[in-house]
Amino acid sequence: MNLFHLRRSGTVRKQRTLYLLGKTRIHLDRVDGLGDFLELEVVLEDLQTITYGESIALDLMAKIGVLPNQLIPTSYLELLSKS
Repeated sequence: MNLFHLRRSGTVRKQRTLYLLGKTRIHLDRVDGLGDFLELEVVLEDLQTITYGESIALDLMAKIGVLPNQLIPTSYLELLSKS
């Protein structure tokens, strides 16, 4: 049996509203201390590629007016530690 210890590195307080659109989960998050965020999560089936999922996300981003340079490649916890 492998046992390991997890320790908490921080706390993120958020309110999430979830919408489903086809294979995409649309998360609208309000994060204490940071503001409002949108996250797209494309759920793939076993034989579908990451490239396919990215094309779905990019198409939806274009339709709702989110530009690739607006993406944030880090976690809420990391953003909070920098603020």
